[in-house]
Amino acid sequence: MFKFANPEYLYLLVLVPVLVVLHVLSNIRRRRKLAEYGDAELLSRLMPDASSVRPNIRFWLLFASYTLCCFLLARPQFGSKQETITRKGIETVIALDISNSMLAEDVAPSRLDKSKRIISNLVDRFQDDKVGLIVFAGDAFVQLPITSDFISAKVFLNAISPGLISRQGTDIKTAIELATRSFTPNEGVGKAIIIITDGEDFEGGAVEAAAAAAEKGYQIYVMGVGLPTGTPIPGERRGEFRKDKDGNVVMTHLNEEMCRNIAAAGKGAYFYVDNSNAAEKALQKEFDKLAKADVETTVYTEYDEQFAIIAWIILVIMLFEIFICESRNPRLRNFSLFKVDEEK
Repeated sequence: MFKFANPEYLYLLVLVPVLVVLHVLSNIRRRRKLAEYGDAELLSRLMPDASSVRPNIRFWLLFASYTLCCFLLARPQFGSKQETITRKGIETVIALDISNSMLAEDVAPSRLDKSKRIISNLVDRFQDDKVGLIVFAGDAFVQLPITSDFISAKVFLNAISPGLISRQGTDIKTAIELATRSFTPNEGVGKAIIIITDGEDFEGGAVEAAAAAAEKGYQIYVMGVGLPTGTPIPGERRGEFRKDKDGNVVMTHLNEEMCRNIAAAGKGAYFYVDNSNAAEKALQKEFDKLAKADVETTVYTEYDEQFAIIAWIILVIMLFEIFICESRNPRLRNFSLFKVDEEK
């Protein structure tokens, strides 16, 4: 396992391209200044010890030193000891609706973006828990198997878009059935399914699937996103809306009744999502009531510092830079290595 103990220092690398550009501009300015004094060949004869190669070599050595210093300050580390530890937590599988209707903007910035923010905030609050991620529309699949790796969870979350599933529609039943098969076999731990949707279920059977999940000990929480009054679905082009085969603008509505029925059958709770964070707070209170049991997690408990290797490389580079003069050394002209420099 590799990581940086202080990754914030990697932001210093943004200066790397700036240094290169400044060096190139400096060389261009230098050539123009020399051209103002006269012919380049004549100036070369007048300054036999001047070298055009060595200043560039010194710059690139210093450039390499700076880049390596950025990595050194970030403190690279390798995990050296892997252990399985036991923590108290719960298991949560989040099923996110990614049908086209979730692109509606009746909740800012859109239903889908608001849902992704809710999940991100929820993951940030997890500590000794496990989380899995399912996406669904007309079909459903596991985007992230249940894990305690919250960093990966947020990476997979950012990649979610309606384009992940070609078959459009909303099949909540399939999402619930897939979620029930995604938990670990651990017993005694609270297991929750969170469904984030606008409730427009076109396939049916969602309430029955929620009841079946509740019988197995899974609690289902539903977060309804959108306005019951309805709103048009944005089209592929900015300012346009999706239309049906008859040319009418397609409207999407939050089906609160469906959401409530699923939550009731799943022995959980329903939360209406608006532009505030009230739904998140209410969900967190419900999660605090869930039983927490021992959850085994594999982690790296010891890390070896690797900065010494980089420090030695920087030292060697700096020594080379110190011994490279700006001009040619007449005493070294007989060596083939420096003859090449003179020819240049």
